Amino acid sequence: MTILEFFLWSLVKVAVVTVAMLMGVAYTVLLERKLVGRIQNRWGPSRVGPFGLLQPLVDGAKSFLKEDLIPTAVYRPIYILAPILSLGCALLSIAVIPFGAPIGPHHLDLFEISNVNIGLLVILGVTSMGVYGIALAGWSSNNKYSLLGSLRSSAQLISYELALGLSLVGVVLRAGSLNLRVIVEQQATLGAVTWNIFGGFQFVAFFIYLMAAFAETNRSPFDLPEAESELTGGYHTEYSSMKFAMFFMAEYANMINVGCVATLLFFGGWTSPVPNWNWLPTIANPFLVAVLSIFWFVSKVFLFSVSMSGCGERCPVSAMTS
Repeated sequence: MTILEFFLWSLVKVAVVTVAMLMGVAYTVLLERKLVGRIQNRWGPSRVGPFGLLQPLVDGAKSFLKEDLIPTAVYRPIYILAPILSLGCALLSIAVIPFGAPIGPHHLDLFEISNVNIGLLVILGVTSMGVYGIALAGWSSNNKYSLLGSLRSSAQLISYELALGLSLVGVVLRAGSLNLRVIVEQQATLGAVTWNIFGGFQFVAFFIYLMAAFAETNRSPFDLPEAESELTGGYHTEYSSMKFAMFFMAEYANMINVGCVATLLFFGGWTSPVPNWNWLPTIANPFLVAVLSIFWFVSKVFLFSVSMSGCGERCPVSAMTS
């Protein structure tokens, strides 16, 4: 493969994964609004498209078209940079997440943008940088409510990063590697029996990871940084239009990220829970391998996202679209 072919192939993978990630963010918002609507004995979004499935497209268009108000007292360069930094860090970590097994006789790596030996460390490092977006948003807004909200959110994120990182130590020691693909392959021996949460006896570590993930993504009951009753709206009080939407896109992108990491480290990644299915890549055609890998991975991430959405008592994006 020449340098040009490698560049073009990498560009295609980046484009596909980015679009898939943004679509996942949009429909995770729709899923939460539907779930919260059911909890509150109402339908939720149901008017735009069949079953309300086109609602995220309308919400995105409305966010772009709304007036972008910038207060006169803000520090404009950092004020504009903050939402970009938050969303960029949330999207960047998806680059090292493998979505499926290598296919074909040459083990073509279609389902990962970059296979990095320290992939887990990259994810922890990149996601931890997202706190700067929140802190800078509160400081640059020149608003005491925004500043208090950003300080509260930064303290929470930094505190729970320690617990989240320590919960992964057992998985790393068991696999002997920080490479996410190696960690998944180590769990593929006997299906669900050898997944880290069961065969590795990492259920306590998973519970700690789950609680830290709720805190890292500002899910209830860890949503104090956005306490509307006392901080108006927290660190994003002075933001409107697409800048406001970018903060919540980052929040839901982080939900998908923690679901992907949980799937890879505790639930076998793209491997099947049925033991006899994991030998299919050695005999099956590449298309079947790709479909099964994506199916198992997406199913596990979806179930994890549903559990996080079902525990949310508020859907902040509904305020954006009202």
